Amino acid sequence: MTIIVHHLEESRSQRVLWLLEELGLDYEVRRYARNAQTRLAPPELKDIHPLGKSPVLQHDGRVFAESGAIIEYFAEHEHGGKLAIPAGDAARFDYLYWLHFAEGSAMLPLLLKLYVGMLGEAGGPLMAARIEPEIEAHLAHANRALQSADYFAGGRFTAADIQMSFVLDAGAQRGGLQRFPNLMRARAAHQARPAYQRALAKGGPYKMGA
Repeated sequence: MTIIVHHLEESRSQRVLWLLEELGLDYEVRRYARNAQTRLAPPELKDIHPLGKSPVLQHDGRVFAESGAIIEYFAEHEHGGKLAIPAGDAARFDYLYWLHFAEGSAMLPLLLKLYVGMLGEAGGPLMAARIEPEIEAHLAHANRALQSADYFAGGRFTAADIQMSFVLDAGAQRGGLQRFPNLMRARAAHQARPAYQRALAKGGPYKMGA
């Protein structure tokens, strides 16, 4: 059965398309636009998953949600796990760490900055003073991990890099990523990959990738 990706514009769904392209899997993209005023996903997505968020993926009668879970599952179960690092490998912990660091730590302050910015003056300088150091700390931490390579685990390209890509995109958009040369270098290398470019073509405009 063909994989169906319910793809919301400017969202974490883009990295799922990239993963599927890297794995060479056949899939169908169903695109959804955000509400122009609220920037929220359209209500039709609730027909696929009760939370009404993207990415949502349908395959073999199952509904897959949460981009991290999707990426981890397909990386380990497709093509002999070529984008995962198996148990017993010395780099397994690094792989799992960055796979979960992306959403568990790094995205929260970046999202808070977005929401506080939407509040304007109501957001207040106090919140900004708390958020900016967190963004700086997380991006600096990731930057140090890439001192000798463009990849986060095992010295090779893995699903952890795909998962971290949205952090780098959000950082470039609102986190001052240009201050972190290793992250900038890795992001450029990832975006140059043919599978990344194919995912852009299938997913449609993605301003966060600029």
